[in-house]
Order: sequence, then C-alpha cells, then structure tokens
Amino acid sequence: MGPPQIPPWVQSLLEKLPEWAQSLITTLLGSLGGFGLFAIAFFDSSFGTLPVINDALVIALSLANPENMVFYATMASLGSILGCLTIFYLARKGGEAVLRRQKQATPERIERIRRWYERNEFLTVAIPAVMPPPTPFKVFILAAGVFGVHLRPFLIALTLGRGLRYFLWGFLAVWKGEEAVEFLRTHFLQVSAAAVGVILVIYVTLRIVQRYRARRRVLPS
Repeated sequence: MGPPQIPPWVQSLLEKLPEWAQSLITTLLGSLGGFGLFAIAFFDSSFGTLPVINDALVIALSLANPENMVFYATMASLGSILGCLTIFYLARKGGEAVLRRQKQATPERIERIRRWYERNEFLTVAIPAVMPPPTPFKVFILAAGVFGVHLRPFLIALTLGRGLRYFLWGFLAVWKGEEAVEFLRTHFLQVSAAAVGVILVIYVTLRIVQRYRARRRVLPS
C-alpha cells in the first residue's frame, strides 16, 4: 500500500492549516500510508486541532482505494479513540484547570456540560462524537475526565460515535464514488442528523435491553 495521493479538494483544506500542520500530515501519509491516519487522528483528538481533516482523508482515501475503506475508517477511529482517552486521563488528573485552558470552555458552557453529564453520560459523549465542527468535541472529552465519568460508558459511547462517523464517511465514499464529496457538502447537516438518529436508536435499544435484564433478575424463577 503505497503513499496515498492527496486530491485537490483535500489540499485546499490543508492549505488553511499552519505550515507545520500541513507538513506533519503529508509526512505521516507519505511515510506510513493509510496507517498515517491513526497518527493524524490521535494528534487531532489529543494535543492538536485539525478540523475536518480526518473526515476528508477517510473520504479521499476510500475513494481512491474502495477495497481498503474498512482499514481507513478503522485507523481513523482507533487513533481518535486513543487520543480522546489520553486527554480524558490527563483531565482526570489535572482537574478543572485543564478544562478551563480550552478557548471554547467558557464557564457557562462548562456548567451546561456538567448538567448534561449528570443526566446522561453516554449521550453526552456519543452525540458530540458524530457532530461536525464547530461542535467543541474536545471540551466534552476533557469535561468527562474532570467530572469523573465512568470509563466503561465513556469508552462505549466514544467508540460508537467515532466509529459510526468515520465508517459512515467511508461507506458514502464507496457508495457514491466521486459524487460523495459534493453530496456531503450539500447534505452534511442531514448526514450528521442521521448519524445522531442512529446513536439515539442504539441508545434506546440498549436501555430497553438493560431494563428487561434487570427485571428478569428481580423476578422469582
């Protein structure tokens, strides 16, 4: 699997980034090929910010090599999940001071996120994980660490949200071909809303199954 070619529409997105970020991305893709997606997604979800780049690369690489779509989506998902876990644990150790360093983490937003986590840990991670920018996804991840969200629901929600997001982009690339780029430009909000809908359906289904199992445990045999 040789170094992937970066199409012009992705190159135009890269040109909006600082030169060091452009160099980092092209170097990782050039030296690691599709595996570079893992490193790029890890960096974006942990210590850096590369808006929309992961989504664009999954689409572009899946268009160029449809047979490797699952690999590309998996690399992006795993890199993002590991990056999120890194800052989750840093926030858990560093406390609210880590969260307040984020430009998007205003006191009002922090308080709203705190209330959302108190109501439902799972959805407060899963839904931002599939939402497009400018959703402050990293703020939600840092807040999860600061507010002591349990690891299991956090990891399940994160895996579901990030996996659904990147596999959805890859599937659309394979299904629509070159039309996928224009389709996503004109229907990005609708696609994101559909992804949120899938998250909600899965969540409701899991809750129903949990309640059914809990009821079976308390009923006499």
